Amino acid sequence: MLKKLKRLNVVRRLTKLFFQASAKLPVKQKQVMFESYSGKQYSCNPRAIYEYLKEEKSSYNLIWSVNKNFVKEFEERNIPYIKRLSLRWFFELARSRYWVTNSRMPNWIQKPGHTTYMQTWHGTPLKKLAADMDEVRMPGTDKDRYVENFHQEAKNWDYLISPNPYSTEIFKRAFAFEKTILETGYPRNDRLINGNNEANIEALKKKLNIPLEKKVVLYAPTWRDHHNAGPGSYHFDLQLDLKRCQEQLGDDYVILIRLHSFITTPPNLSGYEGLVIDVTHSIDINELYLIADILITDYSSVFFDFAILRRPMIFFAYDLEEYRDDIRGFYFSLEDHAPGPIVKTSDECIEAIIRASKEIIDGKNETFYQLYCPLDDGQATRRVVERVFKAGE
Repeated sequence: MLKKLKRLNVVRRLTKLFFQASAKLPVKQKQVMFESYSGKQYSCNPRAIYEYLKEEKSSYNLIWSVNKNFVKEFEERNIPYIKRLSLRWFFELARSRYWVTNSRMPNWIQKPGHTTYMQTWHGTPLKKLAADMDEVRMPGTDKDRYVENFHQEAKNWDYLISPNPYSTEIFKRAFAFEKTILETGYPRNDRLINGNNEANIEALKKKLNIPLEKKVVLYAPTWRDHHNAGPGSYHFDLQLDLKRCQEQLGDDYVILIRLHSFITTPPNLSGYEGLVIDVTHSIDINELYLIADILITDYSSVFFDFAILRRPMIFFAYDLEEYRDDIRGFYFSLEDHAPGPIVKTSDECIEAIIRASKEIIDGKNETFYQLYCPLDDGQATRRVVERVFKAGE
């Protein structure tokens, strides 16, 4: 183990030197490097910005940073990419005029002075972030080191996108961010406004081979900081009883399971092929929102985005007290403000699914929408591009 760590440190020092040397070469003024969830997805705000620039037929050279294990989708879509952490990646990253990402870059990479780094982030926070966290339960670090690394990374950001006024205040404090916050709404959510129509939803269902007559339930839980097998390796213990779902929901429903990008071990879904589909890697989550009749989540920020659609939500919070009090902590009381029922058992969850299919959304959801989705008008991407790219031309 010690020999492996020493070798890793040597590699990092050498690549850091290579990166610094590459940064002294002529800048590629029209080059933009995109990355989503550490190169694991073609998704989220970076995808929305990339597609907007591409559709505008801009003169920018648009390249994606992709984890070597996730290149298939980029090749199938014919999207220009570079394998993350390859020598070419360091070379092109160092010379790019723009970086656009929704998660942190490796903390040993220092942004060149010629680069404009736009951090889009990836959600409205319920869970406490960075400096606001009371304790850090992630492996290989502690709170002081985690917060220091986070704040050092945030110093590299030139722009930070905020989805709403509530998030702006949290981001400033938790990230110790002192540069420009773009309170524009999230570019990724434009699709939930502009794509929310029958023809598009039907096409997306056909893409996943979902029978049009079935009701779609999207289960999108977050990750647990303490459920890990070491740094970067998290597992998820599926608490939803699929056998009970199969018995109670019958042939009327299909359940889509979307795990967090941190989860490295997929759940065993064998025997439930007609009921459950694992969509963790196969499709952008915004497309899943559009086809979902009901969302089941827990403490994930997905419920802030799904609220835009004004559809039923269920909070399967079986470990609420432990997660809130010992693992992460919340910015507000989920019990008081959740725009949907909180359930703790599979039977309660199934009952809530059946009820949600029959009930009309109440005023609590509308109040939630007005508070957290005031900027979601389908024009966020345009606002971001005009502020960052067109202003820099």
